[in-house]
Amino acid sequence: MHQPIVGEPPDYSLSTDEVPWVLGTQLTRQCGPVARAPEGSDVLLIEARDFAARMPYHHHKLTLVFSAMRQFRDRLRRDGYDVTYIRADSFGDGLSTFFENNPDSRLVAMRSPSYGSEHRFGELAEEAGGEVRFVDNELFVSTRQAFDEWANGGSSGKSTFKHERFYRWMRRESGVLMDGEDPVGGDWNYDDENQAFPPDDWEPPAVPEQDLDPIVEETAAWVESTFDTWGSTDLADFHWPTTRQAACEHLHHFVTERLPEFGPYQDAMRADDWAMAHSLLSSSVNLGLLHPLEVIEEIEAAYETRDLPLNSVEGSIRQILGWREFMRHVYRHTMPELATANQLGAPHDLPELYWSGETNMQCLSETVDDVHRRGYAHHIQRLMILANFATLWGIEPRELNAWFHATYVDAYHWVTTPNVVEMGQYGHGVFATKPYVSSANYVDRMSDYCGDCQYYKTKTTGEGACPFNALYWDFLDRNEDTLRSNHRMGLMYSHVDNKQEADEMDEIRQRVDELRAMADDGTL
Repeated sequence: MHQPIVGEPPDYSLSTDEVPWVLGTQLTRQCGPVARAPEGSDVLLIEARDFAARMPYHHHKLTLVFSAMRQFRDRLRRDGYDVTYIRADSFGDGLSTFFENNPDSRLVAMRSPSYGSEHRFGELAEEAGGEVRFVDNELFVSTRQAFDEWANGGSSGKSTFKHERFYRWMRRESGVLMDGEDPVGGDWNYDDENQAFPPDDWEPPAVPEQDLDPIVEETAAWVESTFDTWGSTDLADFHWPTTRQAACEHLHHFVTERLPEFGPYQDAMRADDWAMAHSLLSSSVNLGLLHPLEVIEEIEAAYETRDLPLNSVEGSIRQILGWREFMRHVYRHTMPELATANQLGAPHDLPELYWSGETNMQCLSETVDDVHRRGYAHHIQRLMILANFATLWGIEPRELNAWFHATYVDAYHWVTTPNVVEMGQYGHGVFATKPYVSSANYVDRMSDYCGDCQYYKTKTTGEGACPFNALYWDFLDRNEDTLRSNHRMGLMYSHVDNKQEADEMDEIRQRVDELRAMADDGTL
């Protein structure tokens, strides 16, 4: 059984009248109620259509979730479990059907990380004449209680958190990549070694092959005919495991083939290379097909037995042991306020180009195309292209958050909200110490997008000037009252001062007005 190793994992058993209810993001027998139920027990899964119709989800996302649920159902049945698989218009209808047929049963489910879900599911069960007992979610490395104790005071404790401090605590508590009391290699992270752009002759490791079985193909066709989806329906671009076996194979492929190359180029972006050397495991972990701890253990074991670069090993582990865990806990502590946070007062709607990809800005066009084709783009594309532009443009954070939630195969509300609203758009202040924004300079340094772009990366104003440049200075100017006192923004505001003294800001504002007009008429 895989359980959290930071904090005390839950200890409980199921009575004879209790039935495990497996949610669609908890597709595991490695932990939770199913792991504690006797073999051959009853198990419930509910496929709720209205949940999938709430947003224009990416076709591949719905195909992935429903295929994985159906595959998990079949696996349990092959292993002798008596699975009740209900396809209903809503979770309420599904629960009503279950309790009508099983009036003496009580459901047991792991808590979903998404805010309010436990309360809502409990209400629906009560309305259906039944009951759900919720137990701690074990699909993380740390427990809620452990984090709350670390944060000194639980839900009423610190109002701000720092990832680096949390990550070091997680390393010490878990023993991962530790040499006694010290980090393996002597440093806690190797970011300075992981920000290179690959040479022209660098060949990325192959993406793991994905064999499509009939369930995936049938589900994809059903999704296309049933829901109003966004994104490509071409299964040639469907790269996501739908079974535990496939997920384990992808994990092995990453550790043996891709991990050695991951570190130095993890922040780089290439127009013809959507995957680089990234793990492509986030969807499998977020569905429960892989436990985050087993991913960490396999990476660490490979480091101990093979000559792997520490910057690649530590960088990949930090994403799971550090960032993913941190996002889960930050979300818990700041909801529901985080979902609508907008501390910079960004007023603008999401431009249509996020859905259409129709823009002359090569970086945005290529990135939206990546998401449209596969429901995926890697973390720097998310942060420094999509979120960077949204922040500079002044898009209301919850609009961008909804777009990410709908379009990415690995996205769920608990994942996107802290990543997009806080990290991406500096919407709250719970952990981000400054806005992560940049001009065209960063995009040019970390990508090859600028070479084929019709905009000039070195121009700020005038015809053909890259929108990122004028938008960047305009963002700093209009948010000066809020940001100038931030000690991390001092250098940037010295440049703002120079532009104000040189009377450049009026021309920059004029260029921004032109860009907004171009966006309105579809010519940006």
